[in-house]
Amino acid sequence: MLAVLGAVGVSLFAAFIALGLWQVQRLAWKLDLIERTTERIHAAPGAPPPPAQWPQINAADHEYRAVRLAGHWLPAKTLLTQATTELGAGFWVMTPLQQDDHTQVWVNRGFVPADQRTQWQTPAPQTGTGERITIEGLVRISEPGGGFLRRNAPDQQRWHSRDVAAMAQALKLPNAAPYFVDAGFPNPQGATNTEQRPAAAGPWPRTGLTVVRFANSHLVYALTWFGLALMVVGAGVVVARYELRLRARSRHPTRP
Repeated sequence: MLAVLGAVGVSLFAAFIALGLWQVQRLAWKLDLIERTTERIHAAPGAPPPPAQWPQINAADHEYRAVRLAGHWLPAKTLLTQATTELGAGFWVMTPLQQDDHTQVWVNRGFVPADQRTQWQTPAPQTGTGERITIEGLVRISEPGGGFLRRNAPDQQRWHSRDVAAMAQALKLPNAAPYFVDAGFPNPQGATNTEQRPAAAGPWPRTGLTVVRFANSHLVYALTWFGLALMVVGAGVVVARYELRLRARSRHPTRP
């Protein structure tokens, strides 16, 4: 029986140590990701990923990269996706930008409150729509499927996530990029849009609301696993001492 308990204890100790070391590695990876992302956000905007790189687009290498786009809006293909921001509930205004190479990039032009849905859902013709413009912002990765317990319904114009592939298919965009761009940049740390402009004030759409946040509980998890490993060691010491006492008593029984 003692041998079985010993084997179980050793197995548990090794497993907890391995899990703790894995979380330490994850912590190092997450800190490196946060550092790289911070550098991307504050770097000078560069060219967006070209079509040749589209199959390799991924969050680790591309998300939050500062880019500069040039082209003209396709306002008739504007979509609204549901959003909840520091300004409340409303919508992201998503409009494709037609680039000079005949590709399209979905641009999140910013947030509008719910009472502006009709205005942006069916935008009126605008003077200078074909005018060439330049947009700076951050690369974001597509959000396929929909939101929590809510699926996108393209036929009903209900979008709960920014699924650029489904949006391009619904609007018949033949050469849409597999990512989108949040126009504008987040405010410096410690400053919020509500401090700079009242929530009810325009102009709309409101940019600069990109939230850059990474969950980082790996240190807590690592300490938990290492703590459990120490508990296994402690339990092993208690069991070993108890066994030694039993053996000592069996060798020297107490006489009446």
